[in-house]
Amino acid sequence: MSSTKMLEGIELIDCAKANAKQGIKVAAKQCGYGDNLDLFKQNLIQSCQEIGVEIKELEDLITDQQLAQEQQKREIAPETPTEL
Repeated sequence: MSSTKMLEGIELIDCAKANAKQGIKVAAKQCGYGDNLDLFKQNLIQSCQEIGVEIKELEDLITDQQLAQEQQKREIAPETPTEL
């Protein structure tokens, strides 16, 4: 559910991180910034700097652990429509 107000600080960072894999447009909307991507990015970078974290892009918030979990997902399906 997207925020009704523009998030700031740690709330913005948490929301942006949770939506980072979906891209900047989705993350900005979910964090209350709608289509204002420039303001979203500016406030996200500023919020990160305030807690001592340097980022240049939204994707910098995606952790190695998130990537590893994504790669571990496996599809389980029959080899053919008639065989398991």
